[in-house]
Amino acid sequence: MRLRNRIPPPIITLTFILLSFWLTNYLPKLAFNYQGLLSLLMILIGLIIIVIGVKTFNKSDTTINPLNPREASYLVTNGVFSYTRNPMYLGMVIILLGATVYNGVYIGIIILPCFILYITEFQIKPEEEAMEEIFAGDYTDYLKRVRRWL
Repeated sequence: MRLRNRIPPPIITLTFILLSFWLTNYLPKLAFNYQGLLSLLMILIGLIIIVIGVKTFNKSDTTINPLNPREASYLVTNGVFSYTRNPMYLGMVIILLGATVYNGVYIGIIILPCFILYITEFQIKPEEEAMEEIFAGDYTDYLKRVRRWL
């Protein structure tokens, strides 16, 4: 039996961001010109991707609740979803990347893959199973055309 999603992904993202800030007290930092600007740009790009994904879901009148993917009423494959199956999670990764750049913590090399593995295993895979149940062949075709992340 697959492990199931229990914690909202924004809470997971915030937890990893807080971990990044906490680790700045204990690990060496990397500093470079325009570090703050670059991190802010990454965070804004991540937020924009999330907002676009949410608006696309809302236009399609389907649920954005990641804890109940079986409530989906429509398979969204247009817009940003034609480039990535998980734009909201991609946005969260970019936000987390921005936070680790801001903090200048090398641990981002570990934090980012751990976040991606966690979200993939506990969130994306259960969502994919639900989409396959609900949308069957249409979802299988979508899987062949669009990558999970990018």
